[in-house]
Amino acid sequence: MEITHLTLLAQDLSAQHQFYTQVLGLPMLEGGEEVITFGVGRSKLTFLQADEDWSGTYHFAFNIPENQFAQAKAWLTERVSLIHNPAGEDEFRFESWNAHAIYFYDLAGNILEFIARHDLRNASDAPFSHESLLAISEIGLTTPDVAATMRQLQSYLPLKVYRNSESEDFTALGDANGLLIIVKKGRIWWPETGVPASLAAVSILSMDSNGQGFQISGPPYDISPMLA
Repeated sequence: MEITHLTLLAQDLSAQHQFYTQVLGLPMLEGGEEVITFGVGRSKLTFLQADEDWSGTYHFAFNIPENQFAQAKAWLTERVSLIHNPAGEDEFRFESWNAHAIYFYDLAGNILEFIARHDLRNASDAPFSHESLLAISEIGLTTPDVAATMRQLQSYLPLKVYRNSESEDFTALGDANGLLIIVKKGRIWWPETGVPASLAAVSILSMDSNGQGFQISGPPYDISPMLA
């Protein structure tokens, strides 16, 4: 599965513009008073102007070349502070997913992740830069009922549980190229950030392994096919 376009809400578009263009160096594809869109490798990332009383936090990840985790960490630590867990660790190895990840916040408090998935053949010899962000590869979908949301998504889409990740408060659907991270409302976002998962409006344009495009929006989540 590939996430081709992710649309989120933000209170301060000016701050998000500054962070994503000046800190991460992403190219802006669209800009205005109500919407900003950035290019992230094969994906697009859009923020829409939220209402004054809106609040919410997102968790999403970018795939990076599988051989450049150390370079990515060095590049990122020159620009932002990494998130540490209570043990003081700021890089994380996921044995079952064969991946390494680092985490940081944007200016809206969203939790972002760089993840090197070593099963993917995407190694690069180029110096690490913003162009090394290959795609948006994960988005967290918060729900009161993880199992029910998983069944709903799977009734429409040919998505499998990723590497035995199914539990009552966390399930990943998809593959190493793109994952829907279904989490229970109130679950603390990794890495032990103290930030609870909240219901926050999201729209995802994606493509499954058969080349069928679809859109997911919510919560509550609605799935619809994208016509060619």
